[in-house]
Amino acid sequence: MTDVDRLRGAMVMSVGDLMLDEYVWGEVQRISPEAPVPVVNVSRRSYAPGGAANVAAGVAALGGRALLGGAVGDDPAAAAVRDALTATGVEPSGLVVDRSRPTTTKTRVIAHAQQVVRTDLEDRAPLPPAVEGELLDWVRHRLPEADAVVISDYRKGVVSPAVAQGVIEVARRAGKPVVVDPKGIDYANYRGATVLTPNAHDAGQAANVHIEGDDDLLKAARRLSELCGDAALLVTRGAAGMSLFASDGRIDVPAQARAVYDVTGAGDTVVAVLAVALGRGVPLPEAVDLANAAAGIVVGKVGTSTVTLDEIRERLA
Repeated sequence: MTDVDRLRGAMVMSVGDLMLDEYVWGEVQRISPEAPVPVVNVSRRSYAPGGAANVAAGVAALGGRALLGGAVGDDPAAAAVRDALTATGVEPSGLVVDRSRPTTTKTRVIAHAQQVVRTDLEDRAPLPPAVEGELLDWVRHRLPEADAVVISDYRKGVVSPAVAQGVIEVARRAGKPVVVDPKGIDYANYRGATVLTPNAHDAGQAANVHIEGDDDLLKAARRLSELCGDAALLVTRGAAGMSLFASDGRIDVPAQARAVYDVTGAGDTVVAVLAVALGRGVPLPEAVDLANAAAGIVVGKVGTSTVTLDEIRERLA
């Protein structure tokens, strides 16, 4: 079993689509007379880093250090993201400003521990060339400090082919492992990465395979492996656990969740733990076991959450 304290102090660079997760908390006591919808009496609002920013927060919660690169707008949500990052111990120096777009914001209305509705404010257009260049310059300057790199592609416009391949190329030259959380469907963009972590639905879409059974999953994995070169694939499968497809074979890992309250941010937790572990030289199969344990913890929490080394140690005991 991996000594989880070995993971402490790892430096991880997270690059990609970051967002602000806004939570509106309240209670429902009646249905609106205007439409058949609940009326939520708001008691408070809270904010958390989302997407690539949640990966960085996850690294910090694990006792690591995080470098975060991405794009925000010139708006109050950008200030809220920076404040949320600072509160989690992440220094937001890699946030470049694109004044042509809003900061991606997901607003979730929560009543009695249940999500009532979610609204998304976003612009999925590619970054302007000057902003993209500024981000890649930051990556080239700061990547030598990192032990591992995460690319978070939520298809919000930041992870273009140039950004994905630019980050991977710099990381490979420096001998740093690259973990990709892919929502994009062109896996050739991720060629050269160490491991990709799609969920089964996204993997099926990217491979043009409708995944119903194990044969479908294997067919999708083979197609995607051809597209992304020698990268390993860690397919997250919800209640069915995870399946790792690597050059030396396949490993299936059963789910560890004891209770599922909210899957928000579970994928971010998986890639944060994988990156920290790989950055510390943990073999990939052992890193997957750690990530699986962390995923089982985070889905038992409400809202965008992170996991600590103590929680992982307790789960594995």
